[in-house]
Amino acid sequence: MNDGKKYSRWIVILLFLIGPIAWSQTVFGKWKTIDDRNGITKAIVEVYEENGLLQAKILKILEKGKENARCIKCKGDLKDKPVTGMKIMDDFKRNAKGEYRGNRLFDPEQAMTFRGRVWLDPDNPDRLKVRGYLAFFYRTQTWHRVKE
Repeated sequence: MNDGKKYSRWIVILLFLIGPIAWSQTVFGKWKTIDDRNGITKAIVEVYEENGLLQAKILKILEKGKENARCIKCKGDLKDKPVTGMKIMDDFKRNAKGEYRGNRLFDPEQAMTFRGRVWLDPDNPDRLKVRGYLAFFYRTQTWHRVKE
């Protein structure tokens, strides 16, 4: 009887210590992008891990009239390619703060590439902060987690 209580106590302690890690939110998954300038819902983006690095691609365009958009301003291989399926983040690395940083955050509307930073909103893990940098200037969007 005493051994049972001892094991139960250890199980509770173990769950208490491991639980937050097991149930914590990550940046990976599907996100609804929201334009920070006008509040329009733009797309569903999948953020995923490949070879230990963060990647992201557009799964679906949600903005009315742009569902079949092509990258008309793009140059080279991306010229006139469908935006749906396009990779918009490449090889972002996780730092000690739990943020991801990289040099390729691509905006197909502007056909521009930015340095980027991605992190979960500390007040709401169902919101992803995505910041693009161009020299000393930056813009931050807040994306909303898609619950399946």
